[in-house]
Amino acid sequence: MTLPTPAAGPAAELIADLVSANHILFDQGVVDAFGHVSVRHDVHPERFLLARNMAPGQVQAEDIVQFALDGTPLDAGDRRVYLERFIHGAIYRARPEVMAVVHSHSASVVPFTVSRRTRLAPVCHMSGFLGAGAPLFEIRDSAGDASDLLVRDERLGQALADRLGSAHIVLMRGHGSTVVAPSLKLAVYRAVYAEINARLQLQATQLGDPEFLTPGECRAAMDSTEGQVERPWNLWKQAAVERRRS
Repeated sequence: MTLPTPAAGPAAELIADLVSANHILFDQGVVDAFGHVSVRHDVHPERFLLARNMAPGQVQAEDIVQFALDGTPLDAGDRRVYLERFIHGAIYRARPEVMAVVHSHSASVVPFTVSRRTRLAPVCHMSGFLGAGAPLFEIRDSAGDASDLLVRDERLGQALADRLGSAHIVLMRGHGSTVVAPSLKLAVYRAVYAEINARLQLQATQLGDPEFLTPGECRAAMDSTEGQVERPWNLWKQAAVERRRS
């Protein structure tokens, strides 16, 4: 077997999947003109891949940039990069098992970031990953009460990663959420179902006194659903391709 050289680039398949992830997240309504998804470099784990500063639905392979974990772009050239790239780098530093990160402002999740009374909790088996908790990142604790709520430097990125802890998702007050997973496809799955769960929970709350999944149910549901991530990925990818063609 030939070992990769230090200069080896990421696999073309990984870049293609990252492009698809951007398109899927847009097509599924998780991101719009804003938000971003990254994946850890498959050859150099101390790097990650993220698109240049642009709308996710328009990302192509040539838009992918390599970053060091401190957020330094390694091959951006004159391309602008996302301000909040520090979200990704800090989480990859703190969580070696994390291979992909999705940051979004999905509309149904945001209300749960500002409610003082209601937490985001799993209401269906597709969102068992929420059973590990959805901690809330309060940026005021690190940036005071006059920030733009953006994670714009390493210090804030580290504070966010600390608040995420070992969970699969962290809510960001008045901002959105960040989801992590051990694969790119699973991160996309969790980001989509975090938004779906939030919608369902809002509806269930209107009906009154929702019954959430137990911790045991969450673990069992994750085992049975997340092992089939190729099924939704392939469907969502096809839907995104067809929409772009129409």
